Amino acid sequence: MKKLTILDGGMGRELKRIGAPFSQPLWSAQALIESPEHVFQAHQRFIESGAEIIIANSYACVPFHLGEELYVSDGPRLAGEAAAIAKSAVQECGKDVLVAGCIPPAFGSYRPDLFKPDEALDIFTSLFKAQDPYADLWIAETISSLEELAAIQKVLAQTHKPCYYAFTLDDGEGEARLRSGEPVKLAAERVCKAGGAGILFNCSVPEAMEQAIKEARSVMAEHGQELDLGAYANNFTPIKSDHQANDTLQAMRELSPEDYLEFAKRWREAGATVIGGCCGIGPEHIYALVKWRDSLN
Repeated sequence: MKKLTILDGGMGRELKRIGAPFSQPLWSAQALIESPEHVFQAHQRFIESGAEIIIANSYACVPFHLGEELYVSDGPRLAGEAAAIAKSAVQECGKDVLVAGCIPPAFGSYRPDLFKPDEALDIFTSLFKAQDPYADLWIAETISSLEELAAIQKVLAQTHKPCYYAFTLDDGEGEARLRSGEPVKLAAERVCKAGGAGILFNCSVPEAMEQAIKEARSVMAEHGQELDLGAYANNFTPIKSDHQANDTLQAMRELSPEDYLEFAKRWREAGATVIGGCCGIGPEHIYALVKWRDSLN
């Protein structure tokens, strides 16, 4: 099996924890606007914990969080600044760390019913162009449906850099499904056929990840593909289908680094080659993953 690569953790909750300005609806974009030094500090903390890939803090640089007026005037610029800050944090640390440009949900996380493909293409394209000068690779995050995947793939077809597609899962049991109800196996097939660098699962409860990894791995085998495969779960309670992301902060469940590591071990056994954390997973969790990974080597 490929060497295990460690991603960073959740930027939004880490910004809040270190005292950055943080409120809805701006969420992680508020620090980018009012206190970019906090964004730099959060990246540093994940790098110091051993993360080998950090994701630009551009997740909230969309109209859903900024509002239409602020997005039009400053959204792409803020996304570019987010990627530049990530790159500067890497340059200062002197470590071999990669910066992932982020393509986030255009109309709110976990809500495939709100997706508008034509508008999304414009948003995704603007965020892509803004971050591209600083990105070593791309991660499209929290993809809820095959329709959303198709729009993102159209935009990322412009680059030769590695492209990873991270899907958010229904938090229920049984066959692994996207938030749209569509099977993970179908999503994995489309990534395999399009030549993606990896299939990831993010911002879902850790319990949902193992089955998704197994199913995606079986699809990769059927297609003779050796893509990266992995997970970065959240520290949330299960998310409902009518979730309103800007109404309130999602309830936390407080998984310890040791708790999270036990899930990660099962993901690795199932075939994961990339593991990190999403919302509520901090540098201490990433450090635990790194120490465990290094002990295996």
